[in-house]
Amino acid sequence: MTETTAPTFEEALRQLEEIVQRLEKGELTLEESLALYEEGIRLSRLCHAKLEEAEGKIEMLMKNAKGGPVLDASGNPKKVPFAP
Repeated sequence: MTETTAPTFEEALRQLEEIVQRLEKGELTLEESLALYEEGIRLSRLCHAKLEEAEGKIEMLMKNAKGGPVLDASGNPKKVPFAP
């Protein structure tokens, strides 16, 4: 991964989990802990942005041709895109 290429959601989440484990051990210096915490915040924001992007795509897929929500038989917004 280069600096210009953002990690995938899964890579960022794995890195974030590793950071949390290292911080929880409590064996780092203050400076190391702060640097890891800052990286964790960056990864957390990246994951959040990727989740919001996925949510937006799902919402677009769940809209009807007029842009309104797709409704189920009882008139409630559908929660799943396809019937099993």
